[in-house]
Amino acid sequence: MGLQRRIGKNGQVSWRVRVRMKGHPIQTETFDRKTDAVQWAESVRAAIREGRRFPTSEARRHTLAELIDRYRQEKLPDYDEGEQRERAAKLTWWMARLGDRFLSDLAPAAISEARSSLARMGPGGKPTAPATQNRYVAVIRHALNIAKNEWGWLADNPAKNVRAKREPRGIVRYLSEEERKHLLAACQESDDSRLYPIVLVALSTGARKSEVVRLRWRDIALERRTAVLQKTKNGERRTLVLAGQVVDVLREMSCVRQIGSDLVFVGRTGIAAFPQKPWNAAVRAAGLADFRFHDLRHTFASYLVMSGATLPELCEALGHKTLAMVKRYAHLSEAHTSGVVTRMAEKFLA
Repeated sequence: MGLQRRIGKNGQVSWRVRVRMKGHPIQTETFDRKTDAVQWAESVRAAIREGRRFPTSEARRHTLAELIDRYRQEKLPDYDEGEQRERAAKLTWWMARLGDRFLSDLAPAAISEARSSLARMGPGGKPTAPATQNRYVAVIRHALNIAKNEWGWLADNPAKNVRAKREPRGIVRYLSEEERKHLLAACQESDDSRLYPIVLVALSTGARKSEVVRLRWRDIALERRTAVLQKTKNGERRTLVLAGQVVDVLREMSCVRQIGSDLVFVGRTGIAAFPQKPWNAAVRAAGLADFRFHDLRHTFASYLVMSGATLPELCEALGHKTLAMVKRYAHLSEAHTSGVVTRMAEKFLA
């Protein structure tokens, strides 16, 4: 422990104390009284030895609102526009609930209590589902992790031990063979020439809507049959494999590209835009019920699994970092898995 007596310009005496222990960041604080400085140092040393959480001096200086402001400036630009909007909205909600709290006073109970209020009434004035509540906690947990690991504002993340709400198993909606034919036919008949190739790319690659509409010709290599997504939901680049009819459609489109734009699916105003009304009309014309554009991604994943793809292969194709997000498709691989086990038994255990 280091203790330093300091005299300010007004002649007032203060005591600056530093606690240094091997394997832990140095903790520094200033007090008006020497006894307070010594007591604080002893409590910090005891907390470190016992593995307990203790507030750092930085945690006493910064509020959650300050943390959120800095996170918005430094970290949000790493994500695509859609993800930025989603995270910013959730962070605004957290700032309204707990923004005035100093980080040293931000306990797990406060975060859990705020999260529980979402179940009663969310930003739209209606109760939110457990999955949505978990997304809110995930955003603030990430922001607090950045403050802890990169900025040194926290010794521990108070959201770390807030347990996730149990989420109901999601329904995987994918196109049957007949539904697929009807939808593609309706898209081909649409007045908007972009709709059919957009749907075909999504169906053939599993790319998200925002990823498809932002595709640029410079990122497409038809000779190699690949397309590179420069910005994805998780902030990383991903390469799509182009196969089948989508290659021919894109090759034909490349011969009549719009002058002055590198966008593959440029809108009438010259920007990347999704033809929402033509899409809605095509879904109605195809007679599809409860079908969203994102379900094309589910369809791609389902077709892959039913074609024999393993879950790790599916994870890579969809651009997920963990297997947790693709386990919803596991039941579709039961027939494939059964065949593998049967062949093994016939060869080795007959």
